Formats: sequence, structure tokens, C-alpha cells
Amino acid sequence: MKQPPRVVTEASQAYSFSRRAWLLGTAQGTVGLLLAGRMAWLAIAQNAKYNLMAESNRVSTTLMPPRRGWIVDRHGQPIANNRTDLRIDIIPDRLTERERVLPLLGRLLALTPEDLVRIGIDLDNAAGFQPVKVAENIDWERFAAVSLRQPELPGVAPTRGFARHYPSGAAVAHLTGYVGVPNAEQYKATHDPLMVVPGFKIGKDGLEKTLEGPLRGRPGAKRMEVTARGRPVAELPTRVDVPGATQRLTIDAGLQDYAARRLGTNSGSAVVLDCRTGEMLAMVSVPAYDPNSFSRGISHLEWQMLADDDHVPLMNKVTQGLYPPGSTVKPMNGIALLHNGIDQHTRISCSGALRVGTGIFHCHKKSGHGALDLKNAIMQSCDIYFYEMVRRLGYDRVAPVAKSLGLGQKFDLPLSGQRFGTVPDNAWKQRRYKADWTVADSLNASIGQGYVLTNPLQLAVMAARIASGRALQPSLLTADVNFDAPALPYQSEHLAMIRDAMFGVVNQGGTGNAARLQIPGVAIAAKTGTAQVRRITMAERGHGVLKNAALPFKLRDHALIVCFAPADNPRYAAAVVLEHNGHTVRTLDTPGIGRDIMTYLLDRDRAIATLAEIEPTWGGDIETRMAASAAQYRTLHTPSAAAIATRTDAVVPTDSAPVQAESAAVSAEQQALATGGANITTPAEDPNPEAPQ
Repeated sequence: MKQPPRVVTEASQAYSFSRRAWLLGTAQGTVGLLLAGRMAWLAIAQNAKYNLMAESNRVSTTLMPPRRGWIVDRHGQPIANNRTDLRIDIIPDRLTERERVLPLLGRLLALTPEDLVRIGIDLDNAAGFQPVKVAENIDWERFAAVSLRQPELPGVAPTRGFARHYPSGAAVAHLTGYVGVPNAEQYKATHDPLMVVPGFKIGKDGLEKTLEGPLRGRPGAKRMEVTARGRPVAELPTRVDVPGATQRLTIDAGLQDYAARRLGTNSGSAVVLDCRTGEMLAMVSVPAYDPNSFSRGISHLEWQMLADDDHVPLMNKVTQGLYPPGSTVKPMNGIALLHNGIDQHTRISCSGALRVGTGIFHCHKKSGHGALDLKNAIMQSCDIYFYEMVRRLGYDRVAPVAKSLGLGQKFDLPLSGQRFGTVPDNAWKQRRYKADWTVADSLNASIGQGYVLTNPLQLAVMAARIASGRALQPSLLTADVNFDAPALPYQSEHLAMIRDAMFGVVNQGGTGNAARLQIPGVAIAAKTGTAQVRRITMAERGHGVLKNAALPFKLRDHALIVCFAPADNPRYAAAVVLEHNGHTVRTLDTPGIGRDIMTYLLDRDRAIATLAEIEPTWGGDIETRMAASAAQYRTLHTPSAAAIATRTDAVVPTDSAPVQAESAAVSAEQQALATGGANITTPAEDPNPEAPQ
């Protein structure tokens, strides 16, 4: 059906126009409100954001690494400080004309061809954001020459800042650790822009690593007004950095340096404690590396030299080294005997050997000591006495005493990688080997061999606790010192008797007479020790046990001493452990080292005079000997270009392969000896330790 035509009237036209006008006006109003709201949002709510963006377009900000907090000793003497450093780095991402820039830098900085090869290899191996060191600690003239020509040197970053410095060098390496450039993994984990700033370094090992937070500080910023194209217009006020906090240690820097030098060419360690508070006065591990060299950027060649050294300079022997304590535990065994009701006057007859079942356990004195009571057994270090007494008592009653004196204990110290050894008993052996404890196990443990392993710090704590009669806790930071250590759960008369026996070891004809102090009116108390590291067969005993001087280094006995002084009023305690020393050289043996360390604390001039007399016989001081060794290694190995490149991987000394291998070797050695039945003695427990063994 056809629709009639629509009639358009004036009224309908007016209505249609009004509706369209209303819709259009509403739309326009809505758009206007949106624009006004957006303008308000940008002008008010986002004001700070866009001001900052505008400011960043106008001002170029460059982060400045903060000055790292110092590490100082108990007297405020610097152990790790900062020195002004003018350095040149290259940022690989910004290096656009390498073939032109590197030769120009070489001329401006007077670089050697070897330097340029090293820089080239470092650039090839570096992450794009990771600064590559060209030169550091340069003079002002060369720094200014590069700075003036910086527009011609894209990617080159001259930096004025501070570099870490360790005044005592290798003497503090395993205490402080070192700082180094952050690696790619560390940057990816945090995305902290400070980590890619040239010259910024973080703690890599030791105290530098564990105290990174308080030592780092907050960065500053260099501000420069620039054009839209980045051209500098004017220098603006610099935002200064906030330096890290100074960390004061309980360490005596003078004693630390002296102990490191007095250890000479040994592979070993020394720990000194304050008997009143437990403060660590020295913590030395030798040989060591130079932390200044590591902080500058060690080469692959230098790392390999350290890794190849059979004295394992990469290991912190104070906390990572584990050793059979040998006869140094006999005073502790004496406390256990007294505490469990054994009469100190009971005598045991030593004929030189003790048969147990089918095995024969030997004393270090082949002819025997005769009848001895407890004091004389400690003084003469008689193995047979302790074999028999511990067999009667049972080692399960000795182990708790050992633990209460610090053996097997892990201490709350800002040091990573602590290994705390073994104080064995029947329950431990069941857990570890699914086997019962035997009489042979007790006898071996009674002379500090078999399954017993300790670190030098634990031995020093044992000496300090015996000397003080209190359960002292070692501390390394002055803020952490514990002044209220509780008394040990042992009778004071028993502790006094053991201290008297240790006095006799040195001063009444015992095995440690070489440790006697030369200070009038002052005496030292001590216990020497020798720890066997190899099995001695019956056939070898029949033909005569080989002397240490005739053995390869790794097969020689360890030498140990624990001591305290003054004997009548103990103030200082110490432990010295020398790996494979074998008592072969008198001036490098434990009695003399322990004596001289105590002498330094009580009569410094006398100790320094003694060191000045004997140190030249070892080839000079630590720095001189290290330089000679490095030159010899370099001559023998003729390094390639790759060997002189900077080592940038994340492995640090305490986690390195040589340290892991040494730890595994000690564990294997311990197990072999512990299961060797009656083939262990404490050799070289001789009243005349000067004689070569």
C-alpha cells in the first residue's frame, strides 16, 4: 500500500533543529569538560612529573659514586680507606669509533702496547653497560688532556673520584676482602643505575662484602644545564654524596701487620683474642693476595698464579681451614677428666705404646715417659696417658666439654664462609657413617686426631676460655663486644690446675720451652701440638719413620700452639696453626711465633727488634717476597695477551676452585686417617723442637 507523502511543517523543522542543536551542544560541552579536566590533571596532579621531565630535558644529571666508609682499627688507624683517584674509563655502548679512539687515548695517556691489548680484550669481553678501565690514579696533566678532548672521544669517561686503598696490603686481605666493579649478574638483579657508573665498586669478599650496606653511602650527582640537543650551557650546583659509615674493628692494625710478617714464609694463620672481652685483636691468614691489586682489577695471569700456589693463598685459613688440633686439646681433655671425677694425681705408666685389641697405639716418645699424673702428662704431652684415661672415661663425656670451650662452634661474626669442623661422638658417627663408635675412635680423638677437626679461631677461643674461665664470644666490630660472658660450668680449682700445667709446658721443662718469653718477670702458658696428615705403616715404623724434612710439603705434619699471657693474670690468648710446617725451621716454628706475638703485646720494641733480625733470612718482607714470586711466575709462564686481560667473572677467593679442592682434600684426609686404626700418633712432640723433624 502506498504511503502518503510526509508533510513538513514549520513546527517540525524547528523541533528537528532544536534536537540537533542540543545533541551538538552536549557533545561540545562534554569535549570541553574532558579537555578542561585533562588540563587540570596535567597542571595540578601531574605537575611534579612534568616539571621533572622538563628539568631532565634542561638539566643533565650524572651520578657520582659515594665515598665508601672507612674500616678502622680499635685505635682509629685506617685498615681500608679512600684516596683521590683520577681515572679514565670507556663505556662500550657509547664507543662508536674504536679504531680512532683507542690510538688517540694511547697517545694522550702514554699507554704501552700491552695496555692497549689489555683494553681491547676487556672491551670484547665486557657487557655493553659495564665500564672498562683504561687507566686509574693518573696525574692531573693526563686527566686534563683527555677531558679537554672529550668531544673527540665518544664513549670515553674521565672521572674524578675516590679509590679504595688498603695500607697494610696482603696482611689484611682475608680480613677486609676487597671491592670490585659490579658484574652483569649483580646489575640485572638490582637494576641499580649506580652499578653502571664508572668508578663505582662494591664489596666482593670479606668485611667489604658483609658490611656493604653501611659502608656504601648514598651517591651524589653532577648537574649540568644543557640545550635540547644536549650541548652544555652552564654547570649547576652539585648534589654532594653521603659517605658510608666508618666501621671500627676490634683489630689492632699494628699487631695484625706484625703477626702477618712474623708468620714468614709459612702457610698458616694466627688469631689473637683479648681474654677479658673476647675481642679479636688479630686475624691473619698467610700467604694472601694483595687486595689493592684485586680492587684495581686483577689479571687472569695473577689469578692463575694464586690458584696454582700449593699454599692456597686464596683461602682464609682462620675460618675456612680445618685441621686436626693434635695435642693442643690435651688441656681441654684434662678439664673433662677433672670434671668427670678423675683424680689429677692418678698416675698412668707410659712405656711408649699401648696395645688395644689387635692394634698398637704409640706415644711420640718411643721409650715412654714412665709414670705420669695429669699435670706432667700435659707438660710432656704424653699420648699414652690420654689414651688410657679417655678409654676409661669414654669420649662421649669429653665431647660436651670440647664444645663448651668453643670447638665445633660457629661464631656470630661478619665473615662469610665459616667452616666449623667436627667434635665427634657416638651419635655423630651414627648419623654420618651409620656405624658404632669404637675404642680406637676414642683413642685417636684423645690426642686431637681421628675425626676431630677445628679451625684456628676455635682454638684461640678455647685458649681464651681456659685462661679466663668464662664463655667468651669472639667479636670483630667494637659495637658487638659482649662484656658479660658467663662463667664456664667448671670448678675454678680445675681450671687453675690446667693453667698451671700449661705454664709448666713452657717454663718447667715441658715440650714448649722454645716459647718462653724473654721479658723479665712475665711468663707465657701454652700447649704445643703436632697433627699427622698421613698414615704411617708398620713397615715404615720398622725401618724408621721418615722425618718431615724428607717429605714433600703436603705430607708434612701440621704444627700448632695455643697460648695465653701473662700466665698468672691472662690478658691475651692466641692460636697459631702452620700447615705442613713439620717443625723444620726453628725461626718459622710455632713456639717462636707464639712467643713473639705475645711479646709484641707486652714489649713491642723487643718484638720488632727480633723480627728485624730474622725477617731478612726469609727473603725480606711480605711485599718484597710477593713481588719476587710474581716476577718468577711471569718469567716461567710467558703470558699471552689473554692472560694480561682483566678478570671479570663473579668467583671470589673464598669461593674459588682451589679453596673448594683444598677443603675436599682435608675431608678425604681426615676420613682416611680416622679409619686407619692405630696408625696415628702425635709425632714431633719433642722437648727440643728446634731439631729438624
